[in-house]
Amino acid sequence: MPIRYVWGMDPADKGKKGELVVNVHEAKTHFSKLLRRVQSGQTVVIAKASKPIARIVPLGEAAPSRREFGAFKDGIDCAPDAFDGSDEVADLFEKGDIFPD
Repeated sequence: MPIRYVWGMDPADKGKKGELVVNVHEAKTHFSKLLRRVQSGQTVVIAKASKPIARIVPLGEAAPSRREFGAFKDGIDCAPDAFDGSDEVADLFEKGDIFPD
């Protein structure tokens, strides 16, 4: 894919260091190739009517999850019968209009 600089910059300049500038049509046509370049560390700027409108940048490594299993263990209190079944609720499910025949 040829590299084009679209908004009047000097082709020797290449914009900000490592940026590739393409127009919207090129971006749509060569999106997979652009993503491979981004994956390798290059930044891609998409321009429309010679004005930059978007920048595709590589993401850093995913941050490790800071969630800890069991973090609320013994930290939440509820009534002893909070999860006991209710005959009234069971009847609504089994005999009510929720699941009509």
